[in-house]
Amino acid sequence: MAKRPHSSDSVESSFAEVVGLIEQARQRAYQAVNSELVGLYWRIGEYISAKLAAAVWGEGVVDSLAQHLARTMPGQRGFTRRNLFRMRQFFEAYSTADKDVTALLTQLPWTHNLIILTQSKRPEERDFYLRLAVQEKWTSRELERQYSLGTFERAVLSPAKVSAALTQMHGAAAGAAFKDAYSVEFLNLQAGHTEADLHSGLLGQLRTFLIELGRDFCFVGSEFPVQVGGRDFALDLLFFHRGLNCLVAIELKVDRFEPEHLGKLNFYLEALDRDVRKPHENPAIGVLLCASKDSEVVEYALSRSLSPALVAQYQTQLPDKQMLAAKLHEFYALNAPGPDIASGSPAGQPLPRKKGTKP
Repeated sequence: MAKRPHSSDSVESSFAEVVGLIEQARQRAYQAVNSELVGLYWRIGEYISAKLAAAVWGEGVVDSLAQHLARTMPGQRGFTRRNLFRMRQFFEAYSTADKDVTALLTQLPWTHNLIILTQSKRPEERDFYLRLAVQEKWTSRELERQYSLGTFERAVLSPAKVSAALTQMHGAAAGAAFKDAYSVEFLNLQAGHTEADLHSGLLGQLRTFLIELGRDFCFVGSEFPVQVGGRDFALDLLFFHRGLNCLVAIELKVDRFEPEHLGKLNFYLEALDRDVRKPHENPAIGVLLCASKDSEVVEYALSRSLSPALVAQYQTQLPDKQMLAAKLHEFYALNAPGPDIASGSPAGQPLPRKKGTKP
């Protein structure tokens, strides 16, 4: 009996499945190798730390170790004097950390771990960036950008201000999903820019904007059409948030927030819930993205709002890191100990610790 010929589409689909299997295996292999490598650096750091702490070694012995490794293992890179001391610093920084924190270390490349280790000034800052880097799957370049943006400082000093309805609907997840300010410095907007400039710039840099919004945001449409009572309206930007399982409407304002802006946003949210939302989805959330805002005016405006909404500011320039650091220092002086803003942890493999402190 003659075999039925396969269509080219069917064959291509089969090939794509095989490619997918290969790529998945590669990714698992990379993760396994990375986990073992970071674990190795941890164990070397632990060994050096113990020798130095017990005064068995002086720092000069670490120099000799680096030279010995270079001679006996010429093909192995990364074991210079500087890196060996980095491994010691790495171990000592996390040796007393919680198990859910050390579990994150093996999920990030060594380059990411070094950035977090060297640029963080306090343990809670390290925890914050560890969790977000794993959750958002940032590249090393994006991780460095988040440091330059002062993401940790801003999260502590200015948490997202959301309506009571949004908090009631999603709890703490609402605050974690949104920011009080979004940085759009990558648009290079000039003073006096228009709403059209902002809108077209965000669309042109959509990939970067999605990274700034967060990994759970998916783009749905621009100037999304909404029809009510025979009239046509256009919503600036529409997204879907996978974690909150809802549509997110973003309205752009290139001037200061005014309370009346919420009226139009509430109208759009009602239209989305009635005519666009799927039965299994949660009610839509609205975000007013403004050039500036007065926190007290925002609080008053949101206090009586029955809609799940928030008001955020977009920033066209990188923040003054020294000013943020000074404000953060003042905050901790007044509110010690610091708030636990780095909660929740993806599953991972915890690293071993000193005897008696194993998780």
